[in-house]
Amino acid sequence: MGKKHSNFLFNTIAPVYALFYKGQKKTFRRAIARIEKDLDLSTFDTVLDIGCGTGALCSVLRENGFSATGIDPAQKMLRIARKNPQNTGIEFVCADVLEKLPFEDKSFDWSIASYVAHGLRADERKRMYAEMNRVTQRIVVIHDYNANRSFMTSLIEWLERGDYFQFIKVAEDEMRNCVSEMKECFSHVRVIDVDKRAAWYICTPTTRTAGRFSF
Repeated sequence: MGKKHSNFLFNTIAPVYALFYKGQKKTFRRAIARIEKDLDLSTFDTVLDIGCGTGALCSVLRENGFSATGIDPAQKMLRIARKNPQNTGIEFVCADVLEKLPFEDKSFDWSIASYVAHGLRADERKRMYAEMNRVTQRIVVIHDYNANRSFMTSLIEWLERGDYFQFIKVAEDEMRNCVSEMKECFSHVRVIDVDKRAAWYICTPTTRTAGRFSF
């Protein structure tokens, strides 16, 4: 999906998307409860939510004690997010992960992109991984589909014209082999299913801050 088409789409559907806020929060709460069995997040403080939409994940992260910042290129999504009292205390920034983000290197303990990767082309995903690596100290989480897809999901993703079908075939290998400017994006990748059809791809950022991806 092209950048202009994507921004237009998400600005257009923002009011409808907001109707799913409560359901999204339930889904994210389950995912975090599930991941606690395998990943200790208690020592983390700051988190960046990539493609935050109307703020459901940011709100759940805030509930769990994290200092959350959400970014999204869709202004109407952010406008709704900022007005929601459940999002009090969360910073929302209009920014696009496919461009250089307005944050210093290693600004956040961890970062997460929920259902963003599968909608991007392979080259765009590489840019996202590289930029998340740049701004993150400890772990990068790609919360997205696993290979256990449903017919309805396949139909919706086909209509949205994303790269879903390719992404679920190569996701783990793609993250393991992501290289930008002759350097690895991540030193380690671990996959944990957090739902029947979703996984957390948990990536360890490289420690370097030089040689970042060129935009």
